[in-house]
Amino acid sequence: MIQLPGQLAIRTISGRNGDFNVGRLATSIGEFVVKDAVLDQYKEGKYQGDFVINEITPSYYTYGGRIVVEIRARLESMTLDDVDDLKAEDVEKIETKVQDPLDEERKQVAAPATPQPPVPDDEKQFGMETKEPTPENPDAALFGILWPLGDSVRLDVTVDRQKLRLQSKRLEQLGYELDFKAQCWNKPDSF
Repeated sequence: MIQLPGQLAIRTISGRNGDFNVGRLATSIGEFVVKDAVLDQYKEGKYQGDFVINEITPSYYTYGGRIVVEIRARLESMTLDDVDDLKAEDVEKIETKVQDPLDEERKQVAAPATPQPPVPDDEKQFGMETKEPTPENPDAALFGILWPLGDSVRLDVTVDRQKLRLQSKRLEQLGYELDFKAQCWNKPDSF
């Protein structure tokens, strides 16, 4: 791991799975593409701060009949100090024709599903088959152990990317605002 000051430009792109964020991290040792799930909760902009880089690796994907090779940085953590709007030159540096990281993850995880053993007929007859309980509140299902939500919510960025995106969108709908410095969602005082 290495900790460096730098600037992370985050760009929001619309894809077939909805909006997603990609970033370009500029540091003293180079520029790197960042596609970590944690970016999906941030607004588009240019963030100054300190970044702990866990891994730097080459990566490639195919998109639109071409192969794209990039150097990616995987972030362990970040401490953000300031945010500015993206300028035209920042927008140009961040590729807009990129594959959604969610699709990349799905290709990597495309392992065969393990079949569930069939429920014996005598258990079906008496209604003994096990069923997952379905919560009546969809927010409770979405947020899991974070439910009920308090005035301040810190999302678990280790959950799958799709769930993190849904949680971020739902928090916005509920009136929460992301405090990028504290990396948590807060309910405005007006509530």
